[in-house]
Amino acid sequence: MGLILNSAAIDLLEPGEIGALGPHHSGCWECDLADNSLSWTGGVYDIFGLPRLARISRDDAAAFYTEDSRVAMERLRAYAIQHKRGFTLDAQVRAAAVGECRWMRLIAAPVCKGRQVVRLRGVKLII
Repeated sequence: MGLILNSAAIDLLEPGEIGALGPHHSGCWECDLADNSLSWTGGVYDIFGLPRLARISRDDAAAFYTEDSRVAMERLRAYAIQHKRGFTLDAQVRAAAVGECRWMRLIAAPVCKGRQVVRLRGVKLII
């Protein structure tokens, strides 16, 4: 998964307005399991229709998923943490700024310290 996208270079490309999708339609993300804090590159903010660098909690981010997608994501997330396994999910989210539904592919992998999963990280891509 490491080189699917070089977000350091393409993160400089911003869409013309909040809620619009940038030309790359993707971004990297990370969730620290100690406090559920999120780190996103610009493309993830674009997918969710949020201003770049907006502060958002994991609960707020999960609320953008449609109900079926949120249930599937939470189930796979719990399994990934318990069994130290990655997952891929096609999920539907409602973009904040524009209110439209978008499909994205969520790719997640656990990051372990010793035998414990300490973070999940991955990529979100518009599909």
